[in-house]
Amino acid sequence: MAERLIVIGGDGAGMSAASIARRRRPDLEIVALERGNYTSYSACGIPYVVGGEVGSLDELVARTPQQFRAEHRIDVRMGHEVVGIDLDARRVTVRDHGHNRELTLGFDLLHIATGSRPIRPNLPGIDADFVHGVQTLDDAAHLLEHAKTSNSSKVAVVGGGYIGLEMAEAFVRWGAEVTVVDAAPHVMRTFDDDMAVRVEDAMRRHGITVRTGVAVQGFEPGRVVTADGPVEADLVILGIGVAPNSALAAESGLELGARDAIRVDRRQATSAEGVWAAGDCAETFHRVTQRSVHIALGTVANKTGRVAGINLAGGYATFEGVVGTAATRICSAELARTGLTEREAAEAGFKVVTATIEATTRAGYLPGARPLTVKMLAESGTGRVLGCQIVGEEGAAKRIDVVATAITARMTAADVLDLDLSYAPPVSPLWDPVQVAARQLLSLV
Repeated sequence: MAERLIVIGGDGAGMSAASIARRRRPDLEIVALERGNYTSYSACGIPYVVGGEVGSLDELVARTPQQFRAEHRIDVRMGHEVVGIDLDARRVTVRDHGHNRELTLGFDLLHIATGSRPIRPNLPGIDADFVHGVQTLDDAAHLLEHAKTSNSSKVAVVGGGYIGLEMAEAFVRWGAEVTVVDAAPHVMRTFDDDMAVRVEDAMRRHGITVRTGVAVQGFEPGRVVTADGPVEADLVILGIGVAPNSALAAESGLELGARDAIRVDRRQATSAEGVWAAGDCAETFHRVTQRSVHIALGTVANKTGRVAGINLAGGYATFEGVVGTAATRICSAELARTGLTEREAAEAGFKVVTATIEATTRAGYLPGARPLTVKMLAESGTGRVLGCQIVGEEGAAKRIDVVATAITARMTAADVLDLDLSYAPPVSPLWDPVQVAARQLLSLV
């Protein structure tokens, strides 16, 4: 009788593992259980559907359940929510929402890819119909239906992280008046304050009202109640952040790690034999701090899912970790970061020097040259590059990849300065902005 692999979760970390395991183990029986209505989709694309840049949610789906069944012989069961894991009996308890029944399935191998859950503080009115989280395509479908039927014209976004700000821009494109409310002193807490203010400036230029340092106290029909007065809103988007969706794993006895994510080793193996985990529900490893962290990104989910799939099929693969690279576009601003911010470096025990430079995206004498700001951090004494943040326009964000590579390779500011980067007036100044920042760092190390 063939071994059975059960995969909990039908998005990137789950289905990448299932697909790779199928290619390497044609004899394996694979059952994927997904509580929602979509598989293998790009949740990162939701704001661009709302804003009208992408035509429909279906365009965000990379592979449908039917494709997985036909092309990969994976038994994908939609509307099936795993509600219990018995590690000793090697079985899961599943609620089949379509048939309103409960069943149990045995497994030889188990892969947990339950993703993350949006943070929903216990505030009065947070469960009201006009308050929406945006975590899955099902969430997005409900949000779009509400926005269209109510003809939303005043939108409040609670939280100034990536998804919150992307949704704010999307609803400006939609045609709504948008207010972003954040309890922190500045939006984008993964950036240093001096870089975050540049993002806020771009938001205000785009017509978004930014209210920082304002705590939300609750929600009432037509408004968000805050400590600084009400904010009118017929639609509220929660962008407060996410936490690992690890409760099911914890209840089964699996060990948890960073931020209560599922503890895994470099092969994505959990604390139980034959049980693996990947994606937003699992911890990962930070190459700079050398500590376990939780980073909820699609790139990490797909990479760790690939590693888990190889190992599930009897191969050998490891995931060596992340350096914290992320990028987005907010209104006219592109912003990106990698490595550590000043705050993160201090928490990790590094003494750093920083350099912040103003440059342009191409040769300054060419029409269309746009400003950008680069802030780079290096370890005091050694000059090792520890982090970088970039805010600008027109391709500014992709420059972060140079620094991400440098951090991964443990390069110094001098090494970055000596890189043989490309140059042509329409695409870059003679000295690339990241090298200008590195040169300034050298005088401080």
